[in-house]
Amino acid sequence: MAAIAVIGLAAPAQAADLPPVPDGFHWGVATSGYQSEGYATPSNWSVYDDKKEPYGNSVDFLHRYKEDIANAASLGVDTFRFGVEWPRFEPQPGVYDPAAFAFYDDVVAEIESHGMKPMITLSHWVHPKWFTDQGGWGSSKAIDQFVAFSKQVVTRYAGQGATWITFNEPFIYLQHELTEGASPFSTLFLPSRLVKAHNAVYDLIHQLDPGAMVSSNVAYIPGVEPVLDAVFLNHMKKDFLGIDYYYGAALDNPTALYAFIGAQFWKIRPAPEGLYYALKLYHRRFPDLPIWIVENGMATDNGKTPRADGITRSQHLRDHIYYMQRAIADGVPMIGYNYWSITDNYEWGSYRPRFGLWTVDAATDPTLTRKPTDGVATYTDIIANGGDPADYVPTIKPGLCNIDNLATSCLKRLLGL
Repeated sequence: MAAIAVIGLAAPAQAADLPPVPDGFHWGVATSGYQSEGYATPSNWSVYDDKKEPYGNSVDFLHRYKEDIANAASLGVDTFRFGVEWPRFEPQPGVYDPAAFAFYDDVVAEIESHGMKPMITLSHWVHPKWFTDQGGWGSSKAIDQFVAFSKQVVTRYAGQGATWITFNEPFIYLQHELTEGASPFSTLFLPSRLVKAHNAVYDLIHQLDPGAMVSSNVAYIPGVEPVLDAVFLNHMKKDFLGIDYYYGAALDNPTALYAFIGAQFWKIRPAPEGLYYALKLYHRRFPDLPIWIVENGMATDNGKTPRADGITRSQHLRDHIYYMQRAIADGVPMIGYNYWSITDNYEWGSYRPRFGLWTVDAATDPTLTRKPTDGVATYTDIIANGGDPADYVPTIKPGLCNIDNLATSCLKRLLGL
């Protein structure tokens, strides 16, 4: 510890110093519209998935939302994150479907009936097909149309204690549009217009829903996040930092590359220690903003447990909470954590990666039975006790020299800390 302090490197608090989460901390679960609802209306993704594993009706959240919301409440969470589907709300330009409003009215009411609050995502990479046909984000109408849609939603659910996410993972939205075949004209304009649309909707929400917290969550990509943030996050208004953390990277753990090699998420070896470095990095860059982990989870291969590396959902969950608490001990102002996801769902082209606390075999089980994983009991215990116990010892071995903080992580390994 002293050696690290001498050369000015921050060392995380030791296990004995592990504090519980602060008062008012939000525990939650997350899902998204297209990935879980089924019965999709024409959109960019209803075109893209024609080339992939058949979408079917996903896990039919459209009709089984009460079951999933009740399952979430049984964990003890206070936040249920879901996404509203723009194509479902506005199937034609300027034409809003009353049935869509009725569905989301019921979802919000169901969440509130269980004593939880909604976190509402306005755009989770899906936009109407008519929006694509007119040029997507390359259209001069794009920003005004997204703001008009957002105004309909925010007006409807203002005053109900919602937390708002405008765009889910803007860089990954751009990545998908580039790789799935959106027009170059649309993708050229997407970064700047997403920022402008976000900032306009941020102002709109604060007008219509005073006191609500608003942000856009970033997908943490080890080693390059500051560069990506220079395109999106640094220019976006925000009341908190929304971080999605799934994987880190170290000299002996380059498996994060599988995220970009056929989206083989189940082959990525978890690096929970990287969450600590990610949280510290963002706190240094934005010292006045609290942080909410909007998504964190682990994929299994078609629900096979344990994974090939032997890691269970329970172990993954506890270890990430441990490193979050160590960041809290070192002064990072954490306000929330959402587990991704409440159920397995359509992982943007495939049902093979399974992230759910409740597993669902959407491809072959016509009953879509929700089956609890070992993560359910673990997350329930974590929430009831305000985190991991002070003497918890992680089960996943840290990587050798995490690339997001090479000096500190290498020295810690050398000193056995």
